[in-house]
Amino acid sequence: MFISFPILNIYGEMNFGKEVKLMNLKSIKKAKIGIGLGATSAIAWGVDTVLIGIIIASSPFKEAIMLAPIIAAFMHDFFSALWVSLFMIVKGEFINVLKVLRTKSGVILMFGALSGGPLAMTFYFLGIQYVGATYAASIASIFPGIGAILAFTFLKEKMGKRTWLGVVISITGVIILAYMPSKFSVDSNFFIGILFSFGAAIFWGLEGIIGAWGMKGKEAVPAYAINIRQMTSAFCYGILIVPMIHGYPIAFQVASSNIVWLIILAGLLGAANYSLYYMSINIIGAARGQSLNNTYVFWAIVTEVLFIGTPITLQFVIGTAIVLTGSILVSGLKKLK
Repeated sequence: MFISFPILNIYGEMNFGKEVKLMNLKSIKKAKIGIGLGATSAIAWGVDTVLIGIIIASSPFKEAIMLAPIIAAFMHDFFSALWVSLFMIVKGEFINVLKVLRTKSGVILMFGALSGGPLAMTFYFLGIQYVGATYAASIASIFPGIGAILAFTFLKEKMGKRTWLGVVISITGVIILAYMPSKFSVDSNFFIGILFSFGAAIFWGLEGIIGAWGMKGKEAVPAYAINIRQMTSAFCYGILIVPMIHGYPIAFQVASSNIVWLIILAGLLGAANYSLYYMSINIIGAARGQSLNNTYVFWAIVTEVLFIGTPITLQFVIGTAIVLTGSILVSGLKKLK
């Protein structure tokens, strides 16, 4: 007996060691998939951002300057919701999405959708209209820091020194981006655009807090949450906001023009972004997923430089790099174990 127990223990440890090693390999492979999804979501949103700028600057949007961002945001989220819903219908899971809508988690997700959809998207589109896609994307990318502060304030989540440092660095980057030489200081539109973009960051940060709360329920898987988010945003625009501003004549005019194809494409990119983003979060966690998705600002800049020829200043490059560095610190991106 004294001999058999040690022998069994040795083999048991050997088998256990093999199982642990296998589990680690599977975890690493899964994490790489999550990282790939998060990085791809950033590319989709970066290109989508530039498309939005092109759409708003084209006819018939440019003939309705005040309403253009809201109508564009509505049509973008409408087609995005349509793409996601069609995908869920093909998978035979749309009925499950409707079931989740009636749960507590579904209601919470709808509130998050209102923050990240009609509020954040409208502010973001207004920011793009006033300062362009590159500046709007850079300012709005501070949302991880905003989310961390909101979580600390309302959810009483702890914030370490690294997180606070990230918030300070992000704000510093925004200040650098917002600073203009004295000859441009009289241009109030620039600062209005900065404020709108900052507003988008606030509402996206709030959406992250509400969305994380809503997805705690087992019934609210990422795919269902995305569908609920996009549908809620589209319905809110279509039923409340667009009728209130008498925007349907412009929306129909846009729908009958050639620009509608760009909006459909932008909606597809928006749907891809959120789908990949939520899948990434589900695999590697919110912090890493958020960090990867937040690099969309880089892809927006690259897209504008390559296809539009937008000039990039040293001040802009430094400010953007600082904002991204701060966002990564806030999100707590660490080496995979």
